[in-house]
Amino acid sequence: MSRKAVFFDADGTVCDIKKGVPDSAVRAITQLVENGHEAWLCTGRSRAFVPWYLEQIPFTGMISACGATIEKKGQRLFNREMPADVAQKSVEILRKYGLVPVMEGADYMYYDKDEYTTEVNWYRDLITEALGPKWKPIAGNESCLRINKISAKMTDGCDDQQAVRELSSWYDVIRHENNAFVGTTIEFVPKGCNKAVGIAAVCRIFDIPWEDTVVFGDSNNDLSMFEYAATKVAMGNASQKILELADHVTTDMFHYGIRNGLETLGLIRGEHV
Repeated sequence: MSRKAVFFDADGTVCDIKKGVPDSAVRAITQLVENGHEAWLCTGRSRAFVPWYLEQIPFTGMISACGATIEKKGQRLFNREMPADVAQKSVEILRKYGLVPVMEGADYMYYDKDEYTTEVNWYRDLITEALGPKWKPIAGNESCLRINKISAKMTDGCDDQQAVRELSSWYDVIRHENNAFVGTTIEFVPKGCNKAVGIAAVCRIFDIPWEDTVVFGDSNNDLSMFEYAATKVAMGNASQKILELADHVTTDMFHYGIRNGLETLGLIRGEHV
């Protein structure tokens, strides 16, 4: 079998914001790498928001912020940031229409805790804890925000459609089907930036044939990589759009989804539990 490059989404695929990464996923990805294949994290999270429980997995490299940042073995190869004036204007527009801005960068995430509360998202404190010193308030940093993307949180009565219209000249927009983690979030990523672009760049830089690309994912910010890759594996909890594009459907992550998917593809050997 040729050497494969397997790209894994994070949330809902290999990790849960509350429970972390299942041991079965860590073991399966470790075995994948030991078998001579490449394992890449390909997440919508900005690099600043990649926590310790993802760092423990022996990934070959990492694509973060929906393709805006690429690194391998700790070396940052690419990092596309929005101009500071655009970032500041974006905050103003989101607030004008009743959305809560969460500004995501490679080194820091920015949000105001009195605005982005647990009432807006129940997991806000988990994010703050995971970030540690990588959290900064927007207040006082409005003119110097270094961001790769935005996760805008919808609130009751917000005019999200008008906000999207006014921001669409700078950003591509990802909307999610409703679930407990991302259902109230609209992702704004730099124009032309997505997970497929990130994967294509990795393949070009490291001479990986397209036919050797494999992706695992579950949500709508994985659509671009599911449209691009040679082999697509949907998690059991995946959105309908992802399921429709998948070549294989595995179980969810807490029912050995990563292990089962890699076994189905013949990339690792079976492990009896």
